[in-house]
Amino acid sequence: MTDDESEDMSRDAVAEALVSADHAIALTGAGISTPSGVRDFRGENGLYGEFDQSDISIGRFERDPGGFWRDWVAIHAEQFDDDPVEPNPAHEALSDLENAGVLDALVTQNVDGLHHAAGSESVLHLHGTAARSTCQDCGRTVETTSTIAGSADATYPPTCDECDGVLKPDTVLFGEQLPPGAMKRARRHAEDTDVLLAAGSSLTVNPAASLPRTADRNGATVVIVNLDETPADSLADHVLREPVEDALPDIADRVLEAKR
Repeated sequence: MTDDESEDMSRDAVAEALVSADHAIALTGAGISTPSGVRDFRGENGLYGEFDQSDISIGRFERDPGGFWRDWVAIHAEQFDDDPVEPNPAHEALSDLENAGVLDALVTQNVDGLHHAAGSESVLHLHGTAARSTCQDCGRTVETTSTIAGSADATYPPTCDECDGVLKPDTVLFGEQLPPGAMKRARRHAEDTDVLLAAGSSLTVNPAASLPRTADRNGATVVIVNLDETPADSLADHVLREPVEDALPDIADRVLEAKR
């Protein structure tokens, strides 16, 4: 059997599992957004080669909010290369599966907002979102725009227009707990699901990395689509070592064709 034939059979098997599932979820990581031009943190050219985790930790924010914001803005600029980014075919494929009633939840470790931009609605943000910032005094939430964080003459830290309190990006910083509600819902989905599709995630960062094991323990079909090996490969029913922007659209097409 050729590699192409093996790849085709794997995609067919994944599509069949999704079609027959009563409950299916996706788990995505940075690798689903790198084809859109979003730099990851841990890859070969990852941002951790240029920045230290402590630069954007909750401890740094509390000690030195101005310095934290200057580094956070610099990392944001490097991650997105100062250019607008758009969803890629992998994001769109997951949105198509949700719209077709196949995907019940999309759990993401990403903060870039590209799943929402692609049309997905059932998104659980485990690490928050970079699109919003919240005042630490009054709780007012604002959009994290260039007027707050990106202009050349910006003053750091940015403050609330209502009470002058310090704003904090709505992302989970190093040393900060994940939003308990989002993780609780993600675990419940992993316990109930028939299929867990992990795409573009190294599956090395807990507690998100525990979700495939939870799903497997409860009898689900576990699918991993990732270019590199992951710690969960040994328990997965299907491992597709392929680009997510190639594999996911083709799988979605097969699912939608089978449901017609």
